[in-house]
Amino acid sequence: MTSKVPFLYRLGRFILGPIFKWYYHPTIIGKENIPKEGPIIIAGNHKHLYDQCLTIVATKRGIHYMAKKEYFDDKKVSWFFKGTGCISVDRKHKDDQATSLALSVLNDGGAIGIFPEGTRNKTEAFLLPFKYGAVSMAKKTDATMVPFGITGDYKFRSKNLVIRYGKPFKVSKLSLKGANDKLYHEVKKLMHKNIRNG
Repeated sequence: MTSKVPFLYRLGRFILGPIFKWYYHPTIIGKENIPKEGPIIIAGNHKHLYDQCLTIVATKRGIHYMAKKEYFDDKKVSWFFKGTGCISVDRKHKDDQATSLALSVLNDGGAIGIFPEGTRNKTEAFLLPFKYGAVSMAKKTDATMVPFGITGDYKFRSKNLVIRYGKPFKVSKLSLKGANDKLYHEVKKLMHKNIRNG
């Protein structure tokens, strides 16, 4: 897999992007923090199926999202996930193939989108613990981490749906735990900032 942006991804962003922005009326803050080139991992909290759409409409870069294997097993939607360059992840087992594909994208100078919580947060917790996959890949490829925080509701013409991107940072000189803790606290800080300024 390379960092080339699939045609279906570009077509969807061109046609569906404006519709998505008009319908949900999201506030996008800090998109200038997304590097225009070089390997990056865009990582943040996960509250809704459409979370990835917020980043897709925020940058012209093609983002290869890590998506659960079940989407690829469903014939009704598998064509979409495959056609837009998503990477299938088996969440029940250690998925070396998914990791290898993601590392290939990063080594080719591409962009990976990932939700370190590992699943949508349907609990009362503000933010679930982060898995180590994102920072591990960043250390192996010297990719830049771009944290984001999402708050608000996906409603028609929403008045509070916000995604805020923080300053990009490198994790190469940090331990895995240190890198993961930094990413977690950056995302949490961005979420709190959304709420305070809302």
